[in-house]
Amino acid sequence: MIEAMARRLAGLSGWRRRFVWLLSGAVAVLALPPFFVIPVLPVCFAVLLWSLEGVRCNKGALSAGWWFGTGHFAAGFYWVSHAFLVQPEIYGWMIPFALLGLGGGLAIFPMLAVWASWRLGNGLVRRAILLAVFWAIVEYLRGHLLTGFPWNLLGHVWAIDAAPMQFASVVGIYGLSFVTALFATLPAAFVAGKRGKLAAIGGVMIAVALWGGGAVRLMMAGPDTSDVVISDLPADVPILQIVQPNIPQRDKWRPELQNQHFSLLLEMSRRPEDLRPDQKRIVIWPETAATFFVETQTQARMEMAEVLGPDDILITGAPRTYPRDTDAYKVWNAIQVIDASGSIVASFDKFHLVPFGEYVPFRSILPFPKLTEGRTDFSAGPGPQTLSVSGIPSFSPLICYEVIFPGAVVDDAKQPDWLLNVTNDGWFGRSAGPYQHMAAARFRTVEEGRPLVRAAYTGVSVVFDSYGREVANLSLGERATLLHPLLSDKNHTTVYYLWRDFLFYGIVTFFAVLAMGYKRRLKSL
Repeated sequence: MIEAMARRLAGLSGWRRRFVWLLSGAVAVLALPPFFVIPVLPVCFAVLLWSLEGVRCNKGALSAGWWFGTGHFAAGFYWVSHAFLVQPEIYGWMIPFALLGLGGGLAIFPMLAVWASWRLGNGLVRRAILLAVFWAIVEYLRGHLLTGFPWNLLGHVWAIDAAPMQFASVVGIYGLSFVTALFATLPAAFVAGKRGKLAAIGGVMIAVALWGGGAVRLMMAGPDTSDVVISDLPADVPILQIVQPNIPQRDKWRPELQNQHFSLLLEMSRRPEDLRPDQKRIVIWPETAATFFVETQTQARMEMAEVLGPDDILITGAPRTYPRDTDAYKVWNAIQVIDASGSIVASFDKFHLVPFGEYVPFRSILPFPKLTEGRTDFSAGPGPQTLSVSGIPSFSPLICYEVIFPGAVVDDAKQPDWLLNVTNDGWFGRSAGPYQHMAAARFRTVEEGRPLVRAAYTGVSVVFDSYGREVANLSLGERATLLHPLLSDKNHTTVYYLWRDFLFYGIVTFFAVLAMGYKRRLKSL
């Protein structure tokens, strides 16, 4: 029956074949967060590979990859439309152009991968291996070209559990994406004779190996901190107090509500009664929770300081400005660290800005307003930094989607003790977007061997330990405060931190040579 289905797919033509490619690409999204229906991945890629057997020209192979990619990205990024509905009277008309442009534009990457595997691969096993190789390569390119957008990588399907994520500590998310691509493509070879069946079994065993190997690593790491009793901890362990105000994005910047929002943040930041007087706090507000220029508002800083104990600090996202009375007026999306005296003791400027969200590329020829508040484009900061603040472990601040870029979240010259991601996913409402963002952030803990603290304006706020295990969280759409100790005793230096993506380069090169170099051995496949 499976062989008959493969032959029927190979015999499709015209709009039926294009519809199958589009549909299979869209259905493959179900393997990604927050759905994690991972078995659909090999099914959808089998449909793609079997239908490719009936393609006879370059145009057909390019069409296969583009339609599959368009379905995959349009379905995977549907939540982008929510951002345009925050102010629909201004941005609503852009929704179809944004979705079609994003889906169709990003589809160029899988289009090239599918075409290259079809062009260079003769035989189902060989083509399946090459498709995995080229898929991983174009994902890497997608993460770096035109400022990069490594969102919804194939490897993100393993964020369903910490165990299968552990291989990223060696090869990073791009290496894990390649292994995942093999898991997705090799089962299609089941119809290619005895050796094809062995290849298909090998593809299935990848999932078993990832889960089993990761489980062993976690067992060796010891238990997580999800059950730690805060009152039993020594005074030198800082207590995180993550504030999730859950204010709708449409209301966040309304002038008549600014004081009300600020009062809410202050009230949620007061010291909990069950904390001992000698326990220091790190109070964390999300991205642009302070909707004013903190450095110029002395009275507001004093009110923020009033909720802090003598050893506490408050970290908030806020806009930062260059003096308005100069010709070099600039605005940054920043993080400000405030101590109990109301002084700003550290600051960080976002360096990886969102195109069209925080600035408009080619503004001289594109007359579009940016989505975020204000008419002035944000300026970019210098890059990853490690902030050292007296009394707490050093940390690497990351604003919004800066956290999704592997190998670019820490200052390699000064490795931090923990990672901090402040974000505002309120733009995307109750959709898959916030969960996809959180899953991508989670991989940075496994790669860097450092815990990650995530403060999200509307959720999901979460604490991951240095092995990617979730130890505390606040749900999407919940207004609450999260308390958890900041423990870095399990910090470790990973292979990925030492080698970055060099192992990924080596692995894809090896498999490309294996599939393309030994033609005589693979010809019979």
